[in-house]
Parts: sequence; C-alpha cells; structure tokens
Amino acid sequence: MNNARRNFIKKSTALAAATGLSAAFPNLYSIAAGHAQQKIRIGAIGINGMGWADLNAILKHPDVVCTALCDVDKNVLDKRTKELADRGIKTKGYNNYRDLLASKDVDAVVIGTPDHWHCLQMIEACQAGKDVYVEKPLGNSITECKAMVAAAKKYDRVVQVGQWQRSQQHFKDAMAFVHSGKLGKIRLVKAWAYQGWMKSIPIKPDAPVPAGVDYDLWLGPAKKRPFNPNRFHFEFRWFWDYAGGLMTDWGVHMLDYALIGMKATTPKSIMAAGGKFAYPEDAAETPDTLTTVFEFDDFNIQWEHANGIDGGPYGRNHGVAFIGNKGTLVVNRDGWEVIPEGDRMEAVPLQKKVDNGLDLHAVNFIEAVKSRDKASLNTPIEAGAHIAIFSQMGNIAYRTGKKIYWDEEKGSFNDTDADKLITASYNNGYTIPQV
Repeated sequence: MNNARRNFIKKSTALAAATGLSAAFPNLYSIAAGHAQQKIRIGAIGINGMGWADLNAILKHPDVVCTALCDVDKNVLDKRTKELADRGIKTKGYNNYRDLLASKDVDAVVIGTPDHWHCLQMIEACQAGKDVYVEKPLGNSITECKAMVAAAKKYDRVVQVGQWQRSQQHFKDAMAFVHSGKLGKIRLVKAWAYQGWMKSIPIKPDAPVPAGVDYDLWLGPAKKRPFNPNRFHFEFRWFWDYAGGLMTDWGVHMLDYALIGMKATTPKSIMAAGGKFAYPEDAAETPDTLTTVFEFDDFNIQWEHANGIDGGPYGRNHGVAFIGNKGTLVVNRDGWEVIPEGDRMEAVPLQKKVDNGLDLHAVNFIEAVKSRDKASLNTPIEAGAHIAIFSQMGNIAYRTGKKIYWDEEKGSFNDTDADKLITASYNNGYTIPQV
C-alpha cells in the first residue's frame, strides 16, 4: 500500500469516528474534527454505583480522559481499575479523596459517594481548583446546600448536579406545553415514586468491617457506629445519618420538574404524613410510605412515595402530573402525554423519549468546563441546591410531624424542632467548611 493511500485511509477512519460521535450527540461538540486540544483529565470519587455510571457517560466525550479513581472499598477500586485497564485506560487509584484532589493530573472530579459526603468533597474539590460533577441530591441538609453554592461561586468552579433529566428533550417539550397555558388553570401538581422493586430490608446484626474497606473514612462526618451491612453501599439511602430516603433520592428528580412547570420557588407551608406502613419491622429508618403537601398561593404540589408498589397514579410507577381545568399532562422518564378533561381540549398521545439523558448531561458538563460558561449548565449548582432544600423541607415536616413555614429572611422555620434539622450533624472531628 502506498503512503498516499495509507494516509487517506487513516484520515477517513478518523473522520468516520468523529462523525459517529457527532451523530450520537448532534450540535453538542464545539471542537472541529482534527483540531488538537488537551484532554480534560477526570478523577472519580465513589465508583460503585451512580459515580461509575456518571464516569462512563463522561468518558464518551472525545475530549476527556480518566486519570484517577478513588474509593474507600479496595474491592470496588480494584474492580473498576481493571475494567478501565481492559479498555486501555490507565488510572491511579486512591483510598482517600484528599489525595486525589491534591493530584496535578486531575482537572475535574465526579463525586458519586453517599449523600453525607457530598458537601465536604465538593467544597474541597472547588478549593483545590477542580470542576465538579456531583451526584444528587446536592447536599444532605439545608446548611450544606447553601455552603456548597457559596463555595462554587467563591472559587469560580463549574459544578453540574446529576439531575440528568434536565438534559432530556421530552421533559423540555413537556414543560413548554405546560407553560403554553393549554391545560388551563393548574391547581394541583402531583409528583411520585412508587418503587415495587424495593423490598423489606431484613434486620442484620453488626459485623466485622469487610476486608479492604476503610470504614472510618466511609463514615466520615456521620455518627460513629459499628459496621452493619444494611447501612453500607446502596442501602445507606434509608438511614437518616447518610441520606433522606426516597424523598431526596427520587424526589429531587420528580419535584424538580413540578417546580419548573409551575415556575415556583419557596412554598408557603409544608406538611407531611407517612411512616413504615409496608415494612414496619424492617431495618430502614426512612418512611416507606409518604405523602407531602407543599402549599403555594393558588396551587399545591403533592409528593407521594411507596416502597413495594408499582401501581402509582395514571398507571405509572413514577412521574409528574400537572392537573389543569382543561386537561392533565403526565410526564416521566418514558415520555409525556395529555389527558383531556372531557371535551375541553384535544388529547396529546404519548410522546416517547428520544435521547439518553445521562449521556447528554455528561456532554453538557464537559462543554461547560471547556467554555467556562456556567450559564450553559443544564443543572447548575443553584438549581441542584434549590430542589435539594425543597425536598429536605418535606423530610423535616415528616420528621417533626408539624406543618412548617420557611422564613427566607431569617433562614429559619421559627420552630425549635424543625430548626434543629436545618444543619446535618457532623462528627469525628469533621465540620462543615466555612466559605
């Protein structure tokens, strides 16, 4: 084969690869084919669940390379390191996230750790000059969320929150329809997550810390307790020390769109009722059944969740319904439709999803890192903080058993029991960073 033909084939192959990526993410790449540019070096902290999914979505971007992984579970770290090595990606492994943040070979980080770690790691990443993709919910308390927003601003960092539904086109189309006024006056918005796959968590005795796990580092600022397998890895979500149950796990996704659709901000009042009705004797602390009402001037937003049941409203196990005088728009991850109120408007058949929200969210983050345009983020930190705080207010209403009222000027509920829950308890020598 002569050199001219060999060079032609090389260029054609490269162009085909670039074209394939452009087809996967149309109009999202700003770099022209063949234009050399230094890759953005990514480090991932917490790589067992969504942190791993987030990293893999980000790695689909051609201008990214992964250089570092961190996990307090050496078994997970070794597994992920090998998986990347098998794909030709060489990384350095860390047990302590602070060592990763000190690395000069990392430009941006993915934070996929349990909720109680998000605040410390995100703020310290900003202090270290790293841009951040942080899993939802942004923080585990109202105070944490406010500190995280302040840190991103002070250190001028690009921070994307992992509410990837904000990058999906069908959700945007649904919101455009809601805002069109065609549904008539909307007086109630329902948001829900009915999770049939979530079974009872059997009570288990405390146990020795598994080999390879740095349990003290996993606990971090959480209360010191003996190791219990029920509180580790995925199941941490159902314990108040580390997270907020389904209200902050799924609520930040569904309630986010309730607020976007209604162009709403702070509720006048919040009240909640529920409990462990499905599995009263199991190990979880957070409620498996909950109804929460957020009151606004001329409409309400209602949240529902239930473990062990898939039969949610409108035959969907998750979603948001905007109930208007002329019709109801229902949207979830599968698509959206409009159900007319009698003959007051035309039905809109199911408009199915057309894209991969997580992949698009990852691209949006990397493009913002490249351009330094924080306004281009689909879920900037301010948006992630707002919905995390909103969801936490629902949990505070449930935990106090009171109808509560937020005083924005004072940053208080003006209620002793509720105000105690504004700030997460930090232990083991850890404190919320002063920004």
